[in-house]
Amino acid sequence: MIGPATYYRPEHRDALDARTRELIDRREAVLSPGYRLFYAHPIEFVRASGTKLYTRDGDEFLDVYNNVPSVGHAHPRVTAAIAEQSARLNTHTRYLSESLIEYAELLLGSFGAGLDTLTLVCTGSEANDLALRVAKHATGQRGAIVTENAYHGVTTEIAAISPSLGGVDSLADWVRTVRPPVGDGSAMVADVRSAIASLQAAGHGVAAFIVDTAFASDGFLAPSPATTAALADAHALVHAAGGLVIADEVQPGFGRLGRRAGEPGLWGYLHHTMTPDLVTIGKPMANGHPVAGLVARRDLMQSFGDHVRYFNTFAGTPVSIAAARATWDVLHDEQLPEHAAMIGDDLRGMLHELAARHDRLRDVRGSGLYLGVDIVDPATGEPDTRAAVALVGALRERRILISASGRDNASLKLRPPLPFSRSDAERFITEFDGALTDQG
Repeated sequence: MIGPATYYRPEHRDALDARTRELIDRREAVLSPGYRLFYAHPIEFVRASGTKLYTRDGDEFLDVYNNVPSVGHAHPRVTAAIAEQSARLNTHTRYLSESLIEYAELLLGSFGAGLDTLTLVCTGSEANDLALRVAKHATGQRGAIVTENAYHGVTTEIAAISPSLGGVDSLADWVRTVRPPVGDGSAMVADVRSAIASLQAAGHGVAAFIVDTAFASDGFLAPSPATTAALADAHALVHAAGGLVIADEVQPGFGRLGRRAGEPGLWGYLHHTMTPDLVTIGKPMANGHPVAGLVARRDLMQSFGDHVRYFNTFAGTPVSIAAARATWDVLHDEQLPEHAAMIGDDLRGMLHELAARHDRLRDVRGSGLYLGVDIVDPATGEPDTRAAVALVGALRERRILISASGRDNASLKLRPPLPFSRSDAERFITEFDGALTDQG
């Protein structure tokens, strides 16, 4: 077996089969070195369906990682909608389109608290870039506050507020980091207060506090009374300083955190009872087609629009809207947020049972089909990055796709397509149990 690793490195090449070596050589000859391949033994997938992906040789892998195909890989209703619309018309938003207006009306109906205006973009990075731009315009200030291992995107502006990409040293001088709301959340509130004072003293002021409502790159935190209280206090401090609050829903949005009768809707900020000024959405919005957006208060966008012309060639095209609308319809017709809540509860229970047998597992947590579990050194209880990375590789050999996350890269992150079934969960737990047993 090839030794497990999170990413392929040149020293892994000699152990690979001839076809894989050839593909890697051709890839490296033409693609940017900035790209990465998962695993010491990279995988070539040729098709997918639902929660499964298949290699050229027909090997089936269970997807416990990819949150973009939220209604399932290659969902027939989504693929049909894209094909039918692309055979009919594909232009841009400078022409009238009833399908665009209908989709915006449907989407905005799921938001509250005056979040009534949609701007479409193509990626979550673009959505967060635009949100920060609007916040700076509205406040006349530039300072931004983020959590200590946040990831919000890859544009120049947004990479500068994403410490998970390059650490604190990679951040702009107008950015301050705060701890996520772990424990009782008081550390986050204290950090926000200090960050505001620091930004004001430096002359930057506070334009925005931007928070991924799943705290995905911080290791994932499930909504709780403590997170709700901490975020409310942080919100109040930021508003008092003249800043705005941006909820980054690019990962948790569209029902991933689950929904039960009487519970909040499709968005993570509702689970925390937040009232953000702007909300960014993306990844699962069109099941893999590049669609994203910014939802905001009308007054913010009116002021911005009065001074700035914004147009995005490929955002909101008829084909993009067809993909997004089909995804929306499947999400609701198949009751996937409700399914995520039910299966997520089952999977979390299975993980707790597994943690009772394996002392490397700690702090099982989650909401819906976004779950996390820490991998620790049993002797010390400290995060064990090497063991977490080894488990990711071992599960790949067992045909399970998963990833590690968090500040120490020692939290396993589970975020499968939403049609993930109980049998999928049982298969994952069986293989995870085996990998843990092998690791000892």
